[in-house]
Amino acid sequence: MKKDPVVLLTFDVEEFDLPLEHNLRISEEEQMEIGKAGTEEMKKILEVAQIPATLFTTANFAQHYPELIKTLAQKNEIGSHTFYHSSFENKDLQTSLNTLEAITGNKVTGLRMPRFKKIEIDLVKEAGYSYDSSVNPTYIPGKYNNLNLPRTLYREKDFLRLPVSVTPVLRFPLFWLSFKNIPYSIYKKMAMNTLLKDGYLSLYFHPWEFTDISKWEIPFYIKRHCGNPLSDNLNRLITDLKKEARFETVTDFIAGYPKSLL
Repeated sequence: MKKDPVVLLTFDVEEFDLPLEHNLRISEEEQMEIGKAGTEEMKKILEVAQIPATLFTTANFAQHYPELIKTLAQKNEIGSHTFYHSSFENKDLQTSLNTLEAITGNKVTGLRMPRFKKIEIDLVKEAGYSYDSSVNPTYIPGKYNNLNLPRTLYREKDFLRLPVSVTPVLRFPLFWLSFKNIPYSIYKKMAMNTLLKDGYLSLYFHPWEFTDISKWEIPFYIKRHCGNPLSDNLNRLITDLKKEARFETVTDFIAGYPKSLL
């Protein structure tokens, strides 16, 4: 493992289509406006902390706000979150990559499927990606059961897959919902223990979480601590993690990862 611990802070930059999952109406315009507001708040957090992040971005969102994404690409890694967040066709793997590269002027190497949808690795390779981060190696009732998959960076069909972090042994997920719904002190302890064990943390959030989504009739565990309170907590987490580790983009981390461990 690398000598110095590393934090991989990632965001799924997307249109706010979550109400559609709960049979609520929301126009595309409002989806985009909320996504943009959250992305601008995320941008402020990263700039104040002076850290890089990896932003898995839908091409649809990027086409609506190309200048914002181009600016973010100057200091952060832009990965693909396919073309649309609410629909997917295999061709979207290639078209989203091409669109994001055209907007940012940078090479796009990473993929994260919306909602961690399963995807054939051969399709990802053929589209030109170098790694996939569409695995949450835990059990989420009604969503997925990935307890059989590795917890840390691994190869599948000679292709790199980077799971998001879960705790050792119990595989408690350290994703966005955990951060919002358990006491900060407990989350921090689990994150630090995982960092110590694995040598890195792979965390993920959504920019729209950092806006006020309290008006929507969506489950409380999704919208609690949204907006400024969540921004404050993420700033706190970043400050605490900076004392123990450095922040890197996923591509930079993979480039320095010991090949003997893969």
